[in-house]
Amino acid sequence: MATMSLRAVTHRLTTTPVQQLPPIASFLATSLSDCGELLSAPQNQKTGKSDSDNAIQIHKLKTRLGSLLQDRSFEGRWTGVVLVKATVEAGQWEVLRGCEPLVRSLIAILAKQDPVTTKKMCIITLTRIFHLTYQYPTLVREITTPSLPGFITSILNLVSVKPSSEPIRKLRPSTPFLEIALHVILELIARHPTTFRPFSAQIHSLLQAIIGSTSPTYPKPVMELAQRLFISLHNCAPKNAAGDEWRNANLLTISSIHRTSDYVFRSIIEQWESVDPNLRQAAAPQDYTQEVGDDGPDPLGLSGWRGIHSGVDRILALLRLLSTFFSTPTASAVSIPVGQILDLTSRLTSVIVPNESGGVQANSQISREERESLWTELPRIHAACMKLLVSAMNALETGTMSVAQTILEQATWVFRAEKFSRKVRVSMYNLVRSLLPIVGPSMTKQAVSSLTDLFQTCCVDLLPPADDTNPSAGSSTDAKGKSKANQVAVNADSFLNSGKQVRQVKQGPLFPELKRAASELLPIILTYVPTELLVPSLRGEIDRKIILTADKNAMISSVLNPLPAARGRGAGSSIIPFLARSYADEMEVEGLIRPRMPVLMSTPDLNGNVVVDEDEDEDEDMSVSAYQPTTQSTGFLRTSPPSAALSSQTTSVETFQTSTPAPSLNKRVYEEPTPQAPVAQPAEKKEDAQVKRARFEDDTIAAPTKPSLAKESPATFTGTAAIPVEQSSVTTTSTPQSVQTAAPFPKPVPATTPVKISAANETEESDDEMPTLNMEPDTDDDDDEEMDG
Repeated sequence: MATMSLRAVTHRLTTTPVQQLPPIASFLATSLSDCGELLSAPQNQKTGKSDSDNAIQIHKLKTRLGSLLQDRSFEGRWTGVVLVKATVEAGQWEVLRGCEPLVRSLIAILAKQDPVTTKKMCIITLTRIFHLTYQYPTLVREITTPSLPGFITSILNLVSVKPSSEPIRKLRPSTPFLEIALHVILELIARHPTTFRPFSAQIHSLLQAIIGSTSPTYPKPVMELAQRLFISLHNCAPKNAAGDEWRNANLLTISSIHRTSDYVFRSIIEQWESVDPNLRQAAAPQDYTQEVGDDGPDPLGLSGWRGIHSGVDRILALLRLLSTFFSTPTASAVSIPVGQILDLTSRLTSVIVPNESGGVQANSQISREERESLWTELPRIHAACMKLLVSAMNALETGTMSVAQTILEQATWVFRAEKFSRKVRVSMYNLVRSLLPIVGPSMTKQAVSSLTDLFQTCCVDLLPPADDTNPSAGSSTDAKGKSKANQVAVNADSFLNSGKQVRQVKQGPLFPELKRAASELLPIILTYVPTELLVPSLRGEIDRKIILTADKNAMISSVLNPLPAARGRGAGSSIIPFLARSYADEMEVEGLIRPRMPVLMSTPDLNGNVVVDEDEDEDEDMSVSAYQPTTQSTGFLRTSPPSAALSSQTTSVETFQTSTPAPSLNKRVYEEPTPQAPVAQPAEKKEDAQVKRARFEDDTIAAPTKPSLAKESPATFTGTAAIPVEQSSVTTTSTPQSVQTAAPFPKPVPATTPVKISAANETEESDDEMPTLNMEPDTDDDDDEEMDG
């Protein structure tokens, strides 16, 4: 099938006119991708006629692609670029080793007057070829190294102009190739830093113009690519100097932010003092009669700016650049200036929007308008500071343990003053979400109390509170207090729901980013903050919000971290019913509610054998089968009063019959009496009586277990109770001991009560028949006299 596809592609390329090739270019590229097995097969191993035919078709394909790249028409060159990329990706090394002529043709297309789409596709194809050759050192030496400098020059010429006498470049005013050019250079500079080293100054000049722009000239993707590429330029540094280059760029960025802040914060007198002695020096003198601004260049080489809004934009751009330092890979190990970064954030967060009581010392030489413009811009600066701290936390993780408390104090200081800003709340939620997994378990009650306001605001942002309103009552009240002339201002729509109590939720604009940040913070609070330090009212509010929003992660966190019981209150209620109702088909909820782990009865020893206490098992068996006393209500055993027993020297026996006799009861077993007859509990305590376990010596055999008589009445018993008989060495009969029962005593049963045997024993004969009881005493006369005495 692959042979047929390859033959069909070459046939259509050679027979179809060039102007008709673009519509079928995608189909031909897909067909070539299906021929990867043939294109990647070694061509020097020819074993048959079919292999020779395939080699001929591959040669025709390469020849046709080369001619299309050099075609005079735009359609031919565009089709050639598309098919070259598909062929290279399908053939891999077999096609790459002979693609040097194709690379030269592709670079030449970048200098021609081709459409933008053709040049963009050409840049993508060349970048793909350089990526595929990176794993083959021979191909890198033969193809990439000679071709890459020309490719870089062609890309820079598409986006900028280089004066002949200057080593820097100037961006073209509006070029469509800027984004793709920055992306390609960023992809290749890490793998070929030596080749890019001669062009680092030219690239740096272009990036300064993009990063230093204060007006929204460039879109956000271009700004992000420029920042990442600016940081990646440290790869082009000489050997063993990449780390120092990275640190110097970081420090220069911090210095540029401080210089811009000197101008932006000139309308107030700052109370901040830097820990860096170089920054303690007095700032450059400013002309307060002129508009706020910097003529430049700053320590980073950026151009000047004018206006408070442009100055804040410069600070935001540099803060984003500083955050990108933490997320961009480096060529070697680097040292992060954490102290300088926290010093910078301390300065930026120390200036907050003043409240009604003031708290900020104003500079009398600056107009009120500029100061009020600064108050408007401060939330943007503080939100960018929080994002910078989040980037540092995500990069360093537990390495920020020593400075986490400082970061938290700076953040809470800003939140208390500017929580009205949505951007500040979003950035604050993200920062606390990164901080709590690190410092949450070790937080004190005072630290948790300082975050209570933030937690409550998070609940409000997640779901606004309900509002009970009664439009009719309010309207009537207002109508009574107003004059007749002012009644025209009453809202007529409020009378539509007259007489009804309406419970509404305060609806506001939907901010998905704010709700996402709030919903992601609640599970972190429940998981990492000690539950005993959360106020019960706050914990209840959090549980209510996650129930109403049906957030699965937050509900699971609440169930796994219940509110512990404390003195004065019981254990907190669990929201597991709401979790089961909302997510009944989730595996996590199923495993949480009904775990299938088997119960561990005992602990195995080192050899894997289960250790069983035999004495404990014997005691349990005896406690089940041993004779236990019963009260009068059971009717299991009835005896005559002690006086009647002594006078007649007889005992009454009550019979019983089980509804479903077990096979083990077909034979009667006679056992020795217990050493001490159990005494029944008093009648007034029979309901709460606890039966004591009968203990036996080694020569004592437990009596058979009593059958259940819960459904029988004492009047219906017909069986015979198995009375233990003492086995004496002198005689085979003995006088049974009298058993005390709970008062009042039941009526004595005549001694001549016949013994009724069950039907199963009447039909078949038993070897063990009931022996005749000898009622004569077996004691001596002397013993009788002692007893009478």
